[in-house]
Amino acid sequence: MNKKTKEIIRAPIVEALKNACENPTYQFHIPGHTKGGCVLPEFRALIGNKALCVDTTDEFDNLGTLHPATGPVKEAQELAAKAFRAKRTFFLLNGSTAGNLAFGMGLTRQGQKIITNRNCHRSILTGLIISGAEPLWLTPNRLEEWGLWGSVDPANLEEMLENNDDVGLVWITNPTYEGVMSDVKTIAAVCKKYQVPLVVDEAHACLWNFSENLPTPALQFGADAVIHSLHKTGGSMSQSSMLHIAHDSLISTVTVEKALKLLQTTSPSMLLLASLDAARANLESVSGRKQIECAVSNAKYLRREIDKLKHIHHLQPASGYETDVTKVFIKADGLSGVQLESILEIDFGIEVESASDIGLLILSNIGNSKKDIEYLVKCLKKIDKSHYIGIHEDKKFMPMLEPVIKMSLREAFFCAKETVPKSEAVGRVAAEVIAECPPGIAVLLPGELITEEHLPYLVDYGFIEVVD
Repeated sequence: MNKKTKEIIRAPIVEALKNACENPTYQFHIPGHTKGGCVLPEFRALIGNKALCVDTTDEFDNLGTLHPATGPVKEAQELAAKAFRAKRTFFLLNGSTAGNLAFGMGLTRQGQKIITNRNCHRSILTGLIISGAEPLWLTPNRLEEWGLWGSVDPANLEEMLENNDDVGLVWITNPTYEGVMSDVKTIAAVCKKYQVPLVVDEAHACLWNFSENLPTPALQFGADAVIHSLHKTGGSMSQSSMLHIAHDSLISTVTVEKALKLLQTTSPSMLLLASLDAARANLESVSGRKQIECAVSNAKYLRREIDKLKHIHHLQPASGYETDVTKVFIKADGLSGVQLESILEIDFGIEVESASDIGLLILSNIGNSKKDIEYLVKCLKKIDKSHYIGIHEDKKFMPMLEPVIKMSLREAFFCAKETVPKSEAVGRVAAEVIAECPPGIAVLLPGELITEEHLPYLVDYGFIEVVD
């Protein structure tokens, strides 16, 4: 009789922290709470002694260091690179924002043209402000009925590269926040044709690498580098992410590492780094892969049940684009997305990822049970049969505007400014980034002309910073 071989999935940082916790030393170094010796009792009761015990930084207890990566940290990053099929993986604190800032600082320079999509995350724009590079806007298709940005057209990208022979980087977001996918395989081929590096902000797609029932990740299609927000969908703790460099990348790992060293904290949280190590180990494990398949199955069940409803609908693949099945964008007849969000939260105790003018985004996570989804379906059925009356809203939530550029990002951000009442801002040039999270897509950027069309997105703003 054959005995089943026990699965061995290593998590070096987790193992090192466990050892440190079980073999305490006399601590005369940071953090000053000294393994929880001086914290508010209510806080200790909330998070527990173990969390305080492992809340330390690198260099101590044989935990290794983040910059440069040594010891268990180095080993954990190497295991992550192998898992995600990358040449090199860097662990990120401060979320994928840190990685996007490093790309901006390390891969772009003053005055250089960078092609990026208008619905990119604000951290990409911040990276360009730091470097002084100039974005060439690749406008995605619009899904007008849903009030969303759609996929990027590879033909439009090729036309832009044909007409601009000095582009230093193509930097796209895939999938969109709502799960709409672009043809990254063709986009990567276009970039290779013109010998321009391709970076993909794949923040919302870290699960793709671990399931045949999810889309193919960008690294396998030829992207030079990608970012993954493991804290969003992969099970790590908030603000922990990964940056991956491809095996045949045009991008220098040394350059990216130098930028990260400048941008990341010199006192990295071992708790957050361990959560990345643990998340990778879980996703590679048999149980983790089962969790992913359950998330896919739950999402398909939710979509099938929504198909039976009369007044509630979900975004699904149509001609020209595909979606990540685990990201379910829904809308209800007669209600805005924000109103539907309020009904779910107030009447049923359900919190969703985000809401916009038209609909709202539901994530089928690896941590959700079938009972969670069944309860959500039960509530949606009640809403579908009830008579909720929508109230007209003045505010818009999903920016769908074409910018009018008057100055460079960096020039406008650092120039002399003044703050004016919103009513006096129309016709002026913006000097600040306005991009509310979620989803972090820009309403206004420094150097852009402020128009009447912007005002519905600025209801909560009394004053705007403009170029003096």
